[in-house]
Amino acid sequence: MGFLSVLSFAHKLVGERLQPGDAAVDATAGTGADTLFLARVCGPRGRIFAFDIQAEALALTQARLLKEEPALLPAVTLLQQSHAEMAQALPGDICGKLGAVMFNLGFLPAAGADPSLITQTSSTLHALDAALRLLRPRGILTAVLYPGHAGGDEEAAAVESWAAALPQAAAQAIVYRQPQKPAAPYLIAVEKKQQQ
Repeated sequence: MGFLSVLSFAHKLVGERLQPGDAAVDATAGTGADTLFLARVCGPRGRIFAFDIQAEALALTQARLLKEEPALLPAVTLLQQSHAEMAQALPGDICGKLGAVMFNLGFLPAAGADPSLITQTSSTLHALDAALRLLRPRGILTAVLYPGHAGGDEEAAAVESWAAALPQAAAQAIVYRQPQKPAAPYLIAVEKKQQQ
């Protein structure tokens, strides 16, 4: 039996910390895999918000959600906005109360999608700061990084530096990666320790 994939490990870490009724954010909806995962874990009393700048990504996410039994899922709010705008876009009553924020960076992995349309380092760093503020204590932030494409290596290095610079009193961070494959996707997870 091998190690978990980075996506499966991100789901494992988030699933261990979320409870039914929690609120969570998919900061980069993509094809909707993380959005659906969060919706299933938080259940019908939960609140899920999914961000993406591409209408195509939100359509794919909506299609994935529609395949599920509606009574088992919470209301999911799809927002065609940058993840960098999450602090302004989310309802004020969940500030400091989110159980999880998931990032799956890079480009939309769908047939016909434009692979040159990628997440940008500056907006990602802004979004990570916002996500950490929005989390409750012991809430978790996960970021799947893709250094194997143009621009992805720069973004991955910046996110890793961001996580390494977090004060230990505020959060703890881990890295999950295969050192033999430097271009392979990897995961950074951050658990918030206290309110900021």
